[in-house]
Amino acid sequence: MVDKPNVDPAAPALDRRKGIGNTVAKLVSERQNVFVTYCELTGVSNIDPESNERHTVHTEMLTGFLNQMMDYLGTGHFELYQRIIDGHERRRLVLEAAQKFYPTIAETTDYLVEFNDKYDGFNGEEDDLAALEGDLSKVGKALSLRSDLEDKVLAALQA
Repeated sequence: MVDKPNVDPAAPALDRRKGIGNTVAKLVSERQNVFVTYCELTGVSNIDPESNERHTVHTEMLTGFLNQMMDYLGTGHFELYQRIIDGHERRRLVLEAAQKFYPTIAETTDYLVEFNDKYDGFNGEEDDLAALEGDLSKVGKALSLRSDLEDKVLAALQA
């Protein structure tokens, strides 16, 4: 008689959940970094809008923000949402949340990638600064909307 190794049938599911948990933690950390850098970039130092001083956007700061934002978007798309899109997620709550919220999340991705492409070669010229100010306001709204919807998907993943 051959002894069978002591195999836990739930182990692959536990490994997948641990992997998803790590991905969620990475995504949330990257998102937090994006928001911190966004606030630094836009001059937001506290919640009192009257105290915000107008400041100059430095090319290096914008480049750093764009890089962080693209890393965050890539983590969301390639490490989390692609798993759902490819059918590797079977939990009903996750699928329902993704079906409900992912189309808008994808729209924010498209907008943020367009913003990245538009300002990738930013050189700080006065004409560009005026457009950048308005565009950064829209980026903040897109990031906020994405964050709210993403949290709903992440909650379903962690349920």
